[in-house]
Order: sequence, then C-alpha cells, then structure tokens
Amino acid sequence: MNPSQLAPEYIRSIAPYQPGKPISDVARELGMAEDDIIKLASNENPLGPSPKALEAIAKALPDLALYPDGGGFALKEVICRKFGVAPAQIILGNGSNDVLELAARTFLTAGTSAVYSQHAFAVYPLATQAVGATGIEVAAKNYGNDLDALAAAVRADTRMLFLANPNNPTGTFVSADALHAFLKKVPTNALVVLDEAYGEYLGAGDAYDSVPWLAEFPNLIISHTLSKAYGLAGLRVGFGFASPEIIALMNRVRQPFNVNHLAMVAAVAALEDVAFIEKSRAVNADGLAYLAREFARRGIEIIPSYGNFVTFRINNAQAVFQSLLKQGVIVRPIAGYGMPDWLRVTIGTAAQNTRFLAALDNAIATKA
Repeated sequence: MNPSQLAPEYIRSIAPYQPGKPISDVARELGMAEDDIIKLASNENPLGPSPKALEAIAKALPDLALYPDGGGFALKEVICRKFGVAPAQIILGNGSNDVLELAARTFLTAGTSAVYSQHAFAVYPLATQAVGATGIEVAAKNYGNDLDALAAAVRADTRMLFLANPNNPTGTFVSADALHAFLKKVPTNALVVLDEAYGEYLGAGDAYDSVPWLAEFPNLIISHTLSKAYGLAGLRVGFGFASPEIIALMNRVRQPFNVNHLAMVAAVAALEDVAFIEKSRAVNADGLAYLAREFARRGIEIIPSYGNFVTFRINNAQAVFQSLLKQGVIVRPIAGYGMPDWLRVTIGTAAQNTRFLAALDNAIATKA
C-alpha cells in the first residue's frame, strides 16, 4: 500500500495554503539582490515591528534556554487591561491562524459543517476540511459578507460560522450595527468566529468594540493578530476571546507552548506602544487614499478597502503579476479565492507605493 493512502481522503484532497512569495525566493529565482525587491503581498506592516518590541526582544534573548510561560500570564495581563476581558476569556495562539484552527479542532468533526463566505480567508475552508467537517460556502455580496445569506445557510449540523471584518482578501467591511443584528440571527447551535485581524486599521467612524458582545452571545469567539498593524508577523502571535467555558475546551487541544517566549515578550511591548499603532494607522490611511486616487486616475477598478491592502481588477492579472515580480515588486494573485482577474497589493511606505505604481504602469504599457 502507498503510505499516503493511510491518510483520510479529506486530508489527501486538501489544497495547501499558498502564502505570498517571500523576498528570498524571488531573489533566488530571478537572480536579483534582496535589497532591490519590495514585498507588498502579505499585508505586513511596512514600518516594521514596534520599536518597543525590538527593545524587549533584545532584553529577553538570554532567556532562550528556558521554556516560555505556557499560561502566558504577562501577555494576558496586558490584553486584559487593553481590551477589558478576564484572563479566563483569553486563548493565546501561534498567530490568529492558530486560534482559528484551535476553534475548528475543538468544535468541528466529521458529520458537522462550517459556514463561510465566498472570497473569505483561505484558512476557514482549510481548517474545516482538515477535521473532516463539511464546508458551506455562501455567495459573496459585492465581494463581501452577505450577512443574511450567511445566517440563512446555518443548518442543524452547523457548529461554526467564520466571518472576517474587515474581510481578507477583498477589504470589505460591515458596520457594528449590522454585525450585532447578524449575531442575533445566528442560532445558538453554531459558534460565530469573528476574525478581526485588520480591526486596528479602521477609522474613527467605523471602529467598534466587540468585547461587550461576549456577554450577550455565548456562542461568539473573537480572534486578533499582532501580525498586521503591530508588525510582528515573523513571530506568529495572536489571541482570541470567548466565554470561559469555550476557552477551557480550546485549551484542551492547544499545544502547551504554542506561543514562544520572544513572541510573548514582543507582544507585551507592542500592545502598549500606542504611538506606533497610531503612526501605522496614519501611514496606512494615507497610502489607501493615495492608491485609490491613482487607480481611479488610471481607470482601474478596485474594491474599496478598510484593511491595509487594495484589491484591483486588471487585464491579464497573472501576466501583470509576473511582470511586477521581474521588476522587484511582489503583490498577491488571488485566483485561488475565485478572483482570477484581480490582484491584491499591500499598502507600503510612500516610496514603496510610488514604486509599485511605476512598475504597474510599465507592466500595462508592455501589455504584460
């Protein structure tokens, strides 16, 4: 017997997640210097990590021979102060992906189902399929979450509903009022996983606090990441909120040391670096507005974004992607999200945004 046949069919049929191309791969494949390449593919913070996080990491290096605090006491203490939750309502993860997968592993099995939107984050169907559950994809509305259709798609066997706000990779957003009304519609037999990975980028008129909803909706799980606005993607640290009962169950399948020591030390410092987050939000807002104007000037269709990226429609999207690569600019093709005619570009620094547009103009002029 081929050993691969020992794995269940639902594992063998998984199409692995494809991340944005790393700079080192492009440099090696195209014979370019890494310093000549900019990566605008994975929604990373162009300002880098919080300076306070870097200082904290440097001080923590001598402790690397010791296991991390498996309970994450110091990090949970900061999270409690910042978000107004109790320690028993927090689960720590190796990035928010880990939190999403822990939720799926805890509550989904073969014979159950999970609901998510078309054009939603690829980890939702992957986490569902990896435990043998059935994924129910609901048609998007204007490239975003159709809340009424999502609620209506919940079946008797549905145990989980994934929803990102803002949504990745399309950048769409639903208001707090609409989201709250949606939560009221979801039957209690289904947990709602609210993925707020890009919440820090919301402007004053759109930002909302979902934590008070935990008391109203015992079937709510909220996930956060420090990979985006906080600039800690390389350390993989995230966290989730839910009722103590849900968190206790998720902790039963969580690995004992799933968040490493440097990640937690950096997270503590980054969460308290208010000035860095404000600067990151301002740089992103300026970049979003600039790219929106420039795309409009070129007659290129975009999906208005509330995250730190813009998704745009372009003829010969794959050829344009390859042309940009050859010019040292990495963006993200999203054909795997059912959008073969679209590309996604992360908001960079002012200089990076200008370079991207110049490379895009060249790609269009040469009919890539």
